[in-house]
Order: sequence, then C-alpha cells, then structure tokens
Amino acid sequence: MSAVEPGSATSGLVDRVKSILMKPSATWEVIEAEPATVAGLFKGYVVPLSLIPAVAGLIGGLVFGYGGFGLTFKPSILGALISAAVSFGGGLLAVYLMSLIIDGLAPTFEGERNRIQAMKVAAYSGTAGWLAGIFAIYPPISVLSLLGLYSFYLLYKGLPRLMKAPETKATAYTASVVIIAIVLGVIIAALTSPLQRLGGIDRSVAAGTVNVGGKSVDLAELEAQSKRLEAAAKQIESGKAPEAVAPDVLKAYLPDGVAGYARTEVTTGSGGAAGMNGSQAEGVYTKGDAKIRLSVTDLGAAGALAGLANAFNVQSSSEKDGKYEKVGKVDGRMTQESYDSASKHGQYSVLVGDRFMVAAEGEGASIDELKAATAAVGPAKLEALSKG
Repeated sequence: MSAVEPGSATSGLVDRVKSILMKPSATWEVIEAEPATVAGLFKGYVVPLSLIPAVAGLIGGLVFGYGGFGLTFKPSILGALISAAVSFGGGLLAVYLMSLIIDGLAPTFEGERNRIQAMKVAAYSGTAGWLAGIFAIYPPISVLSLLGLYSFYLLYKGLPRLMKAPETKATAYTASVVIIAIVLGVIIAALTSPLQRLGGIDRSVAAGTVNVGGKSVDLAELEAQSKRLEAAAKQIESGKAPEAVAPDVLKAYLPDGVAGYARTEVTTGSGGAAGMNGSQAEGVYTKGDAKIRLSVTDLGAAGALAGLANAFNVQSSSEKDGKYEKVGKVDGRMTQESYDSASKHGQYSVLVGDRFMVAAEGEGASIDELKAATAAVGPAKLEALSKG
C-alpha cells in the first residue's frame, strides 16, 4: 500500500512530507515504484495538504484581512468561508489538470505517458507550496511563502524520473509545465471570481495585465537556478547548509535616515529549522506622522528557491480605485510594488542576489520615498555579499 492511500496512518503522511522535502531524489525513486490510484492520492495526500492554505487563508482573512502589498480588506464570515471553499476547490482542480498537462507533454520531451505517474508528480511536487500556505495566516510573515518555490525543484526532479524523460529534457519539460500551469491558474481565477463575489469579495481590477508565454522564460537562467537549487537541497539534506548572515551584519546596511526620515527603532533576529535558516534586521523611520518600516532579510539556503523567480519573467499589474500593484523586474531584480493613494499606504520590495529581500512598507509615505528607502540599503553591496 502506498504511504498515501486511503486508510494510511497520519504518521505516514507526515513522513512522506518530510522525505519529499528533505530527500527528494531518493523519495521520487520510492514513489515511482509505489502502487497508487488517483482517488487514493487525492484522499490521502492532496486533500489534507490543500486544506493548509485554505484554512490559513480563512483565518488570516477574518483576523487580518485579505489582500497583499499593503492593500487589505476584511470580508464577512460568509465571504471568507466562500473564498476558502472556492480556493480549496480550485486548488484540487488545478492539481488534476496539471497531471493531465504532465501526461500530455511527456512524448514531446521523449517521455512515456502514464496517467498515474503523472498524477503522482502533480500531487507530490505541490508539497512545498501547500506547506508554505500556512504563512497566509499572518500577513507580516507572508514573505516566507517564497519557500513554496521549492515545489518547482520537486517538479524538476520528479518529472524525468516518473515520466521516463531524459535528464537533458528536464529543464524544458519543467518550464513548459510551469508556464501552462501559470496560464491555467489565471483561467481558474477568472472562472472562480464570480463565486468569490457571491460572498461579497470582489478582487477584479479595472485594468490589469498578466504577460506569460514562451518569451517570458529564460531557459538558461532556469537551468542555472535549478543547479543552484539542487546544490542547496543537498546541503540542507546533509545538514551543511551555509549559515545566514548575522543579524548585526544586516543591521549595518540600515541607514540612519532615508528620504528625510529619521531612524527611531531597530530590531534584529534569526532562526532556522530543518537545515534552513535566515536572519533579518528591521528599522523604523519616522517623519512627523509618516512612518516607514525598512527590512533586510537573508533567506539563507531558501534564497536558491526564491532565485527561481528570476527564471520566469512574469510581469503583472493591476489598478483600481486609486490602488495599484505591480510585479516585474527593475534593473534585473524582481520587485513588488503597491500603493493606495487614499490611505497613503504602500510597499516596495526587491529580491537581491537571489538571496536577500529588501522591503519598505510605509504609512503616509509616498511610493518614491519607499523606493528611495530600499535603494539606501545598497542592493549592489548586498549582491557582493551574496557572492562572498
């Protein structure tokens, strides 16, 4: 019996989660030979793990509000329940459709079609993403959801093994599946948005774009990042992952003042688990009633996961009622930007050196002041530190 077939013990589920995250190569070998059914994979693995982001999002929405990039709103209890249910159902549908994509593309990359093996890949590769969904429960730590990018690596390792495709085709196979999955996600979001509005939740935008396609993916960059990720995974598995930069070192990157704001507070911290560690330094800057929180976070070994974002040049933007959000590259670095002109609340963050996250969040501050704050940290210096 497979470790995730109906009736298996909870400990079997926990052990499988730990093994696929910590020892992906060896675990894919075990999974390849396991008997399984689509129903068994869903009941024993996909459904329990899919509940994590759905429940976390439900709690986070009711307590802190929905949204991102500093743009939040609190739904009614009914609205939050409908949103969680739709999100949960859409996630299950996405897993099933992704298995069809994996199976259908197999011959294109010299692999063998096999519905059950494709279902295994779709189910188990999503593990990191589902676990990272727990961070939706508390918006201030949502940056840690970047850990979910590890699912790209799990997909990269599982596809050639279970679908019998040559290792040399793994990068292109993975890229194709991810691109189609992104488009699929956009379509599912569009189809479920009317159901979201039934609960009083309208996340539509007046004007928005999502550019996804063959030209948006840099295969050479994906290959390089995949190799970095594989090396990082081996270090984590062996317990020899590099230590994160000491918080006091990061503290030195926080300027005494930015854009006319004076630094009034500094906090630092670090921690880690399961071979992964990180550290952070944050400064609070004030000018009258306006406030900016500027942070520098070392993602440690998880930076290799975040670095995968640079291989997918996905750009998005949305604007409605004086609020806007943007995601894309600026000077070759992934950035996220948002601003609410009414409340003057905004956020600007930059991924530096595929390892450090520099973020500025402000109340009463302009977006230009937030950008100036991140620039004052010195991204170039952090990039040099990441290579040191």
